[in-house]
Amino acid sequence: MAAVSIRDLDDEVRDLLRQRAAVSGVSMEEEMRRILTEAVRPQPTQRSLFDALRDAALEYGGVDLDIPSRKPHVDRVDFSR
Repeated sequence: MAAVSIRDLDDEVRDLLRQRAAVSGVSMEEEMRRILTEAVRPQPTQRSLFDALRDAALEYGGVDLDIPSRKPHVDRVDFSR
């Protein structure tokens, strides 16, 4: 395992790390390991809202939508007369 030293760490950041570690019930060193590991680990690709809704609908057999037919094109009104 590698060892890393962090110089010139702001006192406020150190205090916040100490508090965060205490809340988690771990040492500051362990809390820093967790933070660094999470920061560099590749994140899974997030699904889009569409994909999430589609997948949720598929769990229940899908959804059939009635799509109305398009109306015929309406000519523009000529106001030049």
